[in-house]
Amino acid sequence: MVGYDPSAQVAAPSPDVAALAGSAAGMVTRALISPLDVIKIRFQLQIEPVSSQKLEGKYWGLFQASRCIHSEEGLSAFWKGHIPAQLLSICYGAVQFASFEILTEVVHKTTVYDSQTAGIHFVCGGLAACSATVVCQPLDTLRTRFAAQGEPKVYSNLRHAVSTMCRSEGVLTFYRGLSPMLLAVFPYAGLQFFSYNIFKNLVIYFCNNPLLGNLGSLLCGSGAGIISKTITYPFDLFKKRLQVGGFEAARVQFGQVRSYRGLVDCVIQIAKEEGVRGFFKGLSPSLVKAALSTGFTFFWYEFFLNAIRNVREGRTTSCLTKDLQER
Repeated sequence: MVGYDPSAQVAAPSPDVAALAGSAAGMVTRALISPLDVIKIRFQLQIEPVSSQKLEGKYWGLFQASRCIHSEEGLSAFWKGHIPAQLLSICYGAVQFASFEILTEVVHKTTVYDSQTAGIHFVCGGLAACSATVVCQPLDTLRTRFAAQGEPKVYSNLRHAVSTMCRSEGVLTFYRGLSPMLLAVFPYAGLQFFSYNIFKNLVIYFCNNPLLGNLGSLLCGSGAGIISKTITYPFDLFKKRLQVGGFEAARVQFGQVRSYRGLVDCVIQIAKEEGVRGFFKGLSPSLVKAALSTGFTFFWYEFFLNAIRNVREGRTTSCLTKDLQER
C-alpha cells in the first residue's frame, strides 16, 4: 500500500527511497503518456468551438488531432517539450511521494487517526501535491510553452526558453496559472490518493491474490485518475490558458490567443466566448491520459519501491553472509 502503514510486513520507505521511487515512476510514466499530454494541451488552448459539424476549430477529435499534428509537424511533435516535462515529472514525483510518506507517518504518530484511512490519504495527498506544485511550477510553464509552439519554433531549447521568457516577460511569468493550479491540485491529488486507497482495499478484500498486486495497482490508479480528473478538469484548463496568455507565437497554431488579467477574468472570458462546454475542452484525451498516467504512476511507484527493497535486502544478506564466513 502507498503511505505509512504500521501493520505492513515491510518497513515504511524512508523519504529518500520514496523520492527515488517517485522520480523513477514519474520519468517512466511521462515517456509513455507524452503524446496524449500534447494533444490535451492543444485542445485546451484552442479558443474556437470544438465541433465536428461546424469545423470552426483546428482540432475537434482525438484521432483527427493526432493525424493533424502528425501530418503538419511530424512524429516528434508528440514529444514537444519533453525535456522540461521529464524534469517536471521527475521533480514532481520525488517531492509528492516523499511528502506523502512523511505526512502519513506524522499523522499516524502524532494524532489518533489511522494513516491508512481514505480521508487521511485525501488530506495528505492534497498537501503533498501542493508542495510539489509550488516547487515544480516553472517547469510546468516551460512544458506548456513548448507543447504550444508550432513551426517554426519560438524556443530552440530549454536554455533559450528560460532566457527569452525572463528577458521579455520577467521571472514571475514562470508562476502564471499557479493560483488555479493550487486550487485544483489539492482536490485532484487528494481524490487520487483517496480513490486509490479505496480501490486497493476493495481489491485486497475481494481478490486477496498476490499475483494481482501490480495489475491491481494499475487498475486502481486508472480508476482514481478518471474520477479525480473529471471533477477538477476546468482548473487545469484555466491554468493552461493563463500560462500561454500573451504568447503570440501560439497564434499560428490556434488562430486566437487571449490575455487574461487573472483567474476570475479567465473564467468570465471563457464562459462568455465559449460557453460552459469551453471549460471541458480536451476532456476526452485528458481522461485517457489521466487513466494511464495515474495508473502507471502508482504501478511504477510500488514497482520501484519493491525493487529498491529487494536490492537493499540482497545487499544486507550478502554482507551478513560474508561476515559469517569471515568469522
